[in-house]
Amino acid sequence: MIRRPGRLALVAVLLTAGGLLVTSALRDTLTYYRTPGEVLADPAAGRDRVRLGGQVVPGSLRHDGDLVTFRLADSGHQVAVRQRGVPPETFREGEDAVVEGRLGANGVFDADRVVVRHGNEYRPAAPEPVDAR
Repeated sequence: MIRRPGRLALVAVLLTAGGLLVTSALRDTLTYYRTPGEVLADPAAGRDRVRLGGQVVPGSLRHDGDLVTFRLADSGHQVAVRQRGVPPETFREGEDAVVEGRLGANGVFDADRVVVRHGNEYRPAAPEPVDAR
């Protein structure tokens, strides 16, 4: 009968360890991001690395060599973003995007990664019109 509490303790330790492994594995796969309004309202936003999400403002996208600048907007707030490198092929004005990096003291978000957000709805291609000859 003395062995039973030992087995229960072992099972509890194994379950806890398994839960911690699953949690740490999921942490990197979940994409939480902050909106431009949240980042601008947080005085500590420049200290931490964050994910910033919003819509790429039409007319704001500029390429200067390997430097890409644009503005992300959401709910009336905008943040200027600067990134070195080539953004994904599907990155365009008017589309949603998430960037990762830090907000600089000058109010410009220095991104080292750009991810294009995709909708979660599947829409089949529109049918082609039938030629009625």
